[in-house]
Amino acid sequence: MKLTNPHILCVNPWIHDFAAFDFWAKPLGLLGLASILRHHGLNVSFIDCLDRFHPEAGTNIKVLADGRGPYRKEEICLPRGLENIKKRFSRYGIAREWFRHDLKRIEKPDLILVTSLMTYWAPGVKETISVIKEIYPEIPLILGGIYASLCREHAEQNSMADLVVTGSGEDVLHKLVKDYTNFSFTPSFDSKDLDSLPWPALDMVSHLSYAPIITSRGCPFSCDYCASSFLQPKFQRRSPDSVFQEIEYWHSRYNLYNFAFYDDAFLINPAKYAMPLLEKIIESGMDIAFHTPNALHIREITKQSADLMFKAGFKTIRLGLETADFSSSRHYDVKVKENEFSDAVKNLRNAGFVPEQIGAYLLCALPGQQLSDVESSIMAVKKNGIKPVLAYYTPIPHTAMWESAVESSSFDLEKDPVFTNNALFPCLDKKIGIKSISRLKNLTG
Repeated sequence: MKLTNPHILCVNPWIHDFAAFDFWAKPLGLLGLASILRHHGLNVSFIDCLDRFHPEAGTNIKVLADGRGPYRKEEICLPRGLENIKKRFSRYGIAREWFRHDLKRIEKPDLILVTSLMTYWAPGVKETISVIKEIYPEIPLILGGIYASLCREHAEQNSMADLVVTGSGEDVLHKLVKDYTNFSFTPSFDSKDLDSLPWPALDMVSHLSYAPIITSRGCPFSCDYCASSFLQPKFQRRSPDSVFQEIEYWHSRYNLYNFAFYDDAFLINPAKYAMPLLEKIIESGMDIAFHTPNALHIREITKQSADLMFKAGFKTIRLGLETADFSSSRHYDVKVKENEFSDAVKNLRNAGFVPEQIGAYLLCALPGQQLSDVESSIMAVKKNGIKPVLAYYTPIPHTAMWESAVESSSFDLEKDPVFTNNALFPCLDKKIGIKSISRLKNLTG
């Protein structure tokens, strides 16, 4: 008879893709659940199949000054249906034998939790679960995360998981643990109050070169191409005090310098949230750097907010421009006006940011999109003295643009999420051709 509390294994799966790079990415949802489990007395292990600093990786690991770096990769066969694509396809992350060894060296788990991110990374999720099932075939395995939520039926039929869970896991975690391990605990938090949740268990990561931070969940906007409002229907915020304490903790305890804000709407209602946080960071005197890979809302980049971001230590600024077509007749939502964009850039430059730090995301290869419009947007961004950054469109189920994506694509997007990979430009008009995309990319330089 087992005398200790149940052992829960949490796994971050491999990526199967044409390209992948560590842009300050960690599985915060899974690590959040791991933190909750530990808080309630369960034994938790974490295996990261994307671990750049795995003990078997040696010492020749490339780490950029901002903490990012390349994943280890191994070329593998293209997925079924993409055999004729003239591109190399790889498994990104640790070697299969390293993963098997890691699975065997831990205490036998009572329950296994696997997360998922991009829908088109489904093959990596399946391979990860298949290896786990080789070692622990009788242990129940639950799959959650973005792919599981957006493509539940596909995940249930293909992933090999025993159960697929959609949406946030906090509210069902205690029931799942009870159902599969007979261990009962009463949650000591309220998922409606983000400040009550324990911070993600980043300390379980083998080596921290940065810390991703979430100050909110969801987004007040409902962009046609984005599934944020489906995944998180309610927009929730953490208090500036809570966020500041987390940043201070990772900085002081682990000597971290680089932090990445992964919010969809960091600057919304800045007077109540972002500005008090930035003021606290400035007052603390911490020498740290911030990055914004998910983009900032341009309309809220005022002189005051730009000054605070510069003084707080922001180093990488990404703006959610999407297009420089500011007309009301454009095919998708308009969140910013032309003067608001140019004013935001001026405010950032006046605050002290240099052009190399500022980039504006531009959507590319949307259904029915004319690449001449993208070219015009590139030139408009460059005219403002900052860098255009092309964001290639990924068709996502449960978005307003999904139906038009399905209609315009030469791939059967509804059959398999692997066909939605933005590297395939799945909704690009055949008459346009990949060479035109390469020309656009060259224009951004």
